[in-house]
Amino acid sequence: MTQSEAPKRGGVLAGMKVLSFCHYLQGPACTQYLSDMGADIVKIEPKDGAFERHWAGADRVKIDGVSAFYITANRGSRSVALDLKHEGSRKVIEALVRRSHVVVENFRAGVLDRLGYGYAAMKAIKPDIVYASASGFGADGPYKDRPGQDLLIQAMSGLVHATGVPQRAPTPVGCAIADQHGGALLALGIVGAYSRMLAGGGGTKVETSLLAAGIDLQGEALTTYFAAGRGPTVFDREPHLGTWFHSAPYGIYKLACGQHVALSMNDPAKLAKALNSDKVGALVGVNTYEERDRFAQTMAEVLATKTFAEIEGPFDQEAIWYARVNDYESLRRNPQVVHAELLREIPAGKGKAVVVSHPVRYDGKSTASATFATKPGQHTKEVLAEIGLSAGEVDELLGRGAAHAPA
Repeated sequence: MTQSEAPKRGGVLAGMKVLSFCHYLQGPACTQYLSDMGADIVKIEPKDGAFERHWAGADRVKIDGVSAFYITANRGSRSVALDLKHEGSRKVIEALVRRSHVVVENFRAGVLDRLGYGYAAMKAIKPDIVYASASGFGADGPYKDRPGQDLLIQAMSGLVHATGVPQRAPTPVGCAIADQHGGALLALGIVGAYSRMLAGGGGTKVETSLLAAGIDLQGEALTTYFAAGRGPTVFDREPHLGTWFHSAPYGIYKLACGQHVALSMNDPAKLAKALNSDKVGALVGVNTYEERDRFAQTMAEVLATKTFAEIEGPFDQEAIWYARVNDYESLRRNPQVVHAELLREIPAGKGKAVVVSHPVRYDGKSTASATFATKPGQHTKEVLAEIGLSAGEVDELLGRGAAHAPA
């Protein structure tokens, strides 16, 4: 048997080999962060592909037949299609584990253990393996078997309640924020454990959950809430205010032109001068937290008579902390977004996909790949050759249904 070489990539994690049993968003987001940093990701999928190949929002939108959901978080991964319940796939998995530094999975708690690929089994194959698990609620506890889904986590973690106000009811964030943050936290844990392994500290079991991610997002808010000791009525506020714990005018205000402006923490005297407003000037000196509702309502009344063009110059002159509220179309044209290449267009079959760039630069550059496996098992033959299987052995596995490769 001849050993093939894995493709070499640059980046701060060049040389890291990751075996991924991930699907949906939390796990793939994690491996995409690692891939963007240079890690070689081998993604194990069933013959028909992972869940995210078959579902996407906006009525299952696809680009040249590939799900937008899949494109979101599988950049740089190589796809190997295996039947994990087939006896013939076991030697493949074991060989892949032996050559890997990291195994990462986000199945429900206990699923991989029942298949024989839990932490104990993987550690027996490779004692210094980093084994990373992500789930909805963790590997144990009363909620471990509950479905972990972003909106449910937002609700349970208090995020929906804190985002809403009584006048408009509890309000979710407009994206899968716990999933994405959960993926980032898992990648962070993996990098830490990998560093320990390289230093001779052995393997580590890394665990996180969507619930932990949803709570972690609210570190400032939760710490402030319990320190303040004011009780749940503290969430009641004027609907323009963005949070319950910031002083006015912190929030979103509608302008006469129909646009909205976000105002952060600002000196009332500077706001009064910039707006040339006696109404705002009359509030200079008040406690902008205790009087936050009155201050916010006054700001709403004054700003409702102004256009963005009218406030932009004076706000800049007075160094007001503000921003236009962008929709996604205007976000794509935002000059800072364009300059920093925070969104980019990549090939997607015969089409093109606009994706979010890797959010970190290394020596001013990003090593993020622009490729993804358009079909399940696209790299099966390539990867099986890398672990030393001959063409005949690969064909045997394909013929027995233990592995799959597209025609």
